[in-house]
Amino acid sequence: MSTNTVKMLQQRNIDIEVSCFEDKLQISPSKQNKENSHLSKSKTCDISDLVRLLHKVDIQSANHGDQIEQEQDSTPKKQIQQGKTCRYIPLRSGQKQTLNEEFQYREIEEENQEPQKGSDYKDQGNVTLKDIYKMHVLGQPLQTEQLQWESKNLLRFADNTPSKRKILSDINPAVLETYQNLMDYREQYQNSQDYQFSQRKISKVPFKVLDAPQLQDDFYLNLIDWSSQNVLSVALSSCVYLWSAYNNRVTKFCDFGNNDMVCSLIWNPQGNQLAIGTGSGEVHIYDQEKMKRMQILEGHSARVGSLAWSGNTLCSGSKDRSIILHDPRQKRQTGKFEGHKQEVCGLKWSPDEYQLASGGNDNKLFVWRMGSQIPLAKFNQHQAAVKAIAWSPHRHGLLSSGGGTADRTIRFFNTLTTQQLDWIDTGSQVCNLMFSKNVNEFVSTHGYSMNQIVCWKYPALQKVTTLMGHTSRVLFLAMSPDGETIVTGAGDETLRFWNAFPRKEQAQPINTVLLPQMIR
Repeated sequence: MSTNTVKMLQQRNIDIEVSCFEDKLQISPSKQNKENSHLSKSKTCDISDLVRLLHKVDIQSANHGDQIEQEQDSTPKKQIQQGKTCRYIPLRSGQKQTLNEEFQYREIEEENQEPQKGSDYKDQGNVTLKDIYKMHVLGQPLQTEQLQWESKNLLRFADNTPSKRKILSDINPAVLETYQNLMDYREQYQNSQDYQFSQRKISKVPFKVLDAPQLQDDFYLNLIDWSSQNVLSVALSSCVYLWSAYNNRVTKFCDFGNNDMVCSLIWNPQGNQLAIGTGSGEVHIYDQEKMKRMQILEGHSARVGSLAWSGNTLCSGSKDRSIILHDPRQKRQTGKFEGHKQEVCGLKWSPDEYQLASGGNDNKLFVWRMGSQIPLAKFNQHQAAVKAIAWSPHRHGLLSSGGGTADRTIRFFNTLTTQQLDWIDTGSQVCNLMFSKNVNEFVSTHGYSMNQIVCWKYPALQKVTTLMGHTSRVLFLAMSPDGETIVTGAGDETLRFWNAFPRKEQAQPINTVLLPQMIR
């Protein structure tokens, strides 16, 4: 109440005391009023009368002080029993009030008012306003036996107890069906691998960094590869070194001296033989266990910058613009592909070893098939050299490629229909591409001008994360046998190991784009 109202009430010698007793309230004058007043009998009244009275006195005293005197003369004085009393003064609308004050007001008012028509709650006699208020404001749950009302804003589907079955019966069936469908979809999505992988955190700091002095800063070379026996091979100038992931040991594998330089290397599928392409155009095959050279394959007149091994067939791409197929067992050539106008800098076999993709410095991407001298497909959408090539292990016939500095795009092709499926502008030179073995994602490494490593979702083409750390363009990329770790090499002469992909929990079916009538 305002200060003016208190003064006026004091002048009238009115002191109102309020107490709760068996859901009834009594009002009595002060001792001074009892002596002078002719009303000495106590009279009970309903809480609604008291609330209206107090509101009326408070509002009129604030706005029209002269009318308070008339209102008090016309209002009978009411006694209350002595005891613990609380002075309850309702607040004007819009005025701030504490949680306890609002709770007391609503409890007293609602207990003495009958429910209105159209109310959201059906009073069953076993739920009090106190319980409802605790549930809505204080967050305290109600007991099971109290759930006897229906609410437009509450949906509960926890169990099928009798009280809750009554609530379900009062809900619109269409709303119930929609809600149930949403809950089913949410459960399926949270149990899916996409949701689990989207929630994973990828460390943006490499867990291991190795120095690689004299690692060449040449976009057209391929100087690292990770074998199926968990051994990483790295070419440093004219030497090849092996790093074992089991014991973290580094071994010098071979040295070509000042006569030649290593331009490319790759392990065979079994991981026991290493093919090395040199600057003179030769391909040397070494035995990993014996640390000894087994044979030399010839046929190129310029450096061999790219290699691809499929079963017992080894393909080599050279600066002389040709691709030669070798059979190391028979020590002879089994085929030759010619179509590029400049150096062949990218070679990759498809997972089924049925198709070979080649990229060149002439901005072209070709797809070849064993036994044919004519490419199955020719793609000329790139505007720069195509070194980055990757086949998807999750979708048959899906080929991705990346362009150099003047292009900066990653493009996706269906090699069965020879159509481009999608593309994305990365904003920087694309040096390498590689699909994950465990999830439908791929990683790309970049050069000018950000030198970043990006993990992407396919087919959404959304970035999962961006890894930074190299101070020079990331030219080389390899993946561990389990598909969880990638290693990157750059012109800053470092090798960095990243935990890029999750562990493979279970085998995933490969989606095919082959038509039913196509049988190979």
